Amino acid sequence: MVNPLEVAQYFIIRAYEDGREALITNMKIQKLLYYSQCLYLALYDEPLLTEEIQAWRYGPVCPPAYHFYSKFEAQQLPIPSQENLAEITLEIQEVLEEVWQYFGEYHAYYLSDLTHLEFPWKKARKGLPIHASSTEVISLEDMRLLGQDKLLEIEKEHPLYSPILSKVLQESFSSQGEAEYVQQGEVDDWLKSILA
Repeated sequence: MVNPLEVAQYFIIRAYEDGREALITNMKIQKLLYYSQCLYLALYDEPLLTEEIQAWRYGPVCPPAYHFYSKFEAQQLPIPSQENLAEITLEIQEVLEEVWQYFGEYHAYYLSDLTHLEFPWKKARKGLPIHASSTEVISLEDMRLLGQDKLLEIEKEHPLYSPILSKVLQESFSSQGEAEYVQQGEVDDWLKSILA
């Protein structure tokens, strides 16, 4: 497990590298930490962060990271030193890079709205009104399940996903035993309906 501040610093550095530093705020960092925890749990079945994530009013928040950057409010965060990333292993960096590539382009408010639609945040809040305060912890199991869904979304958006899936399915239907029962037009129509 790694300190969430190191993960936050990784994302801040990436934002500066990509010229997106104006969009990297405390709120956005909180959502990137959340999705990092979700994907890491889905991939490795263990938490990435040493701290819990809570279901706050504007979405998931890692309290120590939030308080560390709270003095900046909605302002752009300053670039940290890369020396602060000592605990970021290659394995962790690969997950963080996936999170950055998939979620990094979005504004903090978009990410906040997205988390409000997803079950882990809703479930942890136990029916509270959307603007009510809460410090309920979002369960690791719920984040793991969401991480599995997000990994599938990420995979489906890859430009090679449809061609590869199409080829695999066509090959499986063109094996000897199936040829007598399935006509070519049916396979093509079925594949198009799945990939739509």
